[in-house]
Amino acid sequence: MSQYQEKATVTRVEQFSEKNFRLTLDCPQIADCAQAGQFVMMRTGVGHDPLLRRPFSIHQVDTDGSLQIYFKVVGRGTDVLAQCKPGETISVFGPLGRGYRLDVMSPTIIVGGGLGIAPLLFLVKENCRLKKDCSNDLIILGARQKIEIEPLLDDFNQFGLNILTATDDGSLGHQGFVIEVLESIKLPVGCTVYSCGPEPMMAAVGAYCKSMGVPCQVSVESVMACGMGACLGCSRPAKDGNYTHVCLNGPVYDAEDLLW
Repeated sequence: MSQYQEKATVTRVEQFSEKNFRLTLDCPQIADCAQAGQFVMMRTGVGHDPLLRRPFSIHQVDTDGSLQIYFKVVGRGTDVLAQCKPGETISVFGPLGRGYRLDVMSPTIIVGGGLGIAPLLFLVKENCRLKKDCSNDLIILGARQKIEIEPLLDDFNQFGLNILTATDDGSLGHQGFVIEVLESIKLPVGCTVYSCGPEPMMAAVGAYCKSMGVPCQVSVESVMACGMGACLGCSRPAKDGNYTHVCLNGPVYDAEDLLW
């Protein structure tokens, strides 16, 4: 699999809330070979502060060579990224990891929560491109409050899919969790569920899918320093008793293969 280190130029900075941002980068080599569910390692500052690169899901790519990441300011690295201006350059390495394995012959249900929504826009785009007609597929998006979902709805709406939402405070859609929305619908025969979000959410989605006999792929997050399996920082236990490296064997897994 091809991987590149590019000096990517920031072309757009969008602020969706006090803490949520989206960066668009001119990153043609990585954008050209990226797959939905993969990630990049980014140097978030100049010099040695912060010292290590940070992993970010690929939010979306385009044929013009642009690549987007969607993130929340949670520490020094993301705070530096949030202050980027158009024209600045960022060192980006990728694409890394294993992405979603799309089954274009089956109905698709995509379930995202919080920052786990980030890689799902790319997934929806690829799914619809390969299927040609994805109008019968379904997206379920959840977050703590409306502001974390609403700014992204126009991007998802362009594909013409049915979108259901859930928020903890009831400010948009169902008041409660996405798993409650998933359990409330009739699953299409032969469907596949793709999910990304907080671990408790994915564990619940995976358990429900298993009980219904439905395949489920999940994208997990992990702390990592290299993205290539050298630092071992992203090791996590698998259901078979061994350990898996999220950067190499994931971040996308069959839900049943992980120990939650």
